[in-house]
Amino acid sequence: MAFDRQKIVEAVKEAKARAKPRNFTQTVEVAINLKDIDLKKPENRFKLEVVLPHGRGKKINIAVIADGAVAEAAKKLGLDVISGAELEELANNPRQARKIARKYDFFIAAAPLMPKIGRILGRFLGPRNKMPVVVPPTLQDLTPIVEKLNKTVRIQLKNNPSIHAPVGTETMNEEELAENVEAILNAVIGKLERGESQVKSVYVKTTMGPAVKIEG
Repeated sequence: MAFDRQKIVEAVKEAKARAKPRNFTQTVEVAINLKDIDLKKPENRFKLEVVLPHGRGKKINIAVIADGAVAEAAKKLGLDVISGAELEELANNPRQARKIARKYDFFIAAAPLMPKIGRILGRFLGPRNKMPVVVPPTLQDLTPIVEKLNKTVRIQLKNNPSIHAPVGTETMNEEELAENVEAILNAVIGKLERGESQVKSVYVKTTMGPAVKIEG
């Protein structure tokens, strides 16, 4: 099953056209359904980070778990900071810990706090594929990391033979969205033992809109 760029563009265009107007900017998503894959075998499961060539189309929520230099660098960029002391408080407040895990798309953490993060937040971040990007405690500029994360999506193939990922927003043009879809497709296909032959179907949709199949 080969995917022609123009076929992806056409599917994205139709998905946007069929989406009813909403009072918020809808995300455009891709769904990749797989076949002939045994997910009971650990070697067939995977996690991926894909940098979208045209970004996600909107600012994402990033929290920084740190003290000292890393915390100061985060504040300079206007990022939310969770200090070591605040992290300790979450140990006795699982409801708040779960809320934080849901709220942010990505976490950045100073290396010395990772053991505590694993103990306190690991059970909330791990299943959501949101474990932090780890940085040295002396790092004074988070700009390159934040710029990359704003274009990054995390993909996880675990229990179901289906992958869902955001590829931008409805305000982006069809060509940009199609290139982002291609980036996701290529990354996933590259992890499959038999490549494209294990792709059953691919759909695109807006948050609230109907799914449109990309014809192979």
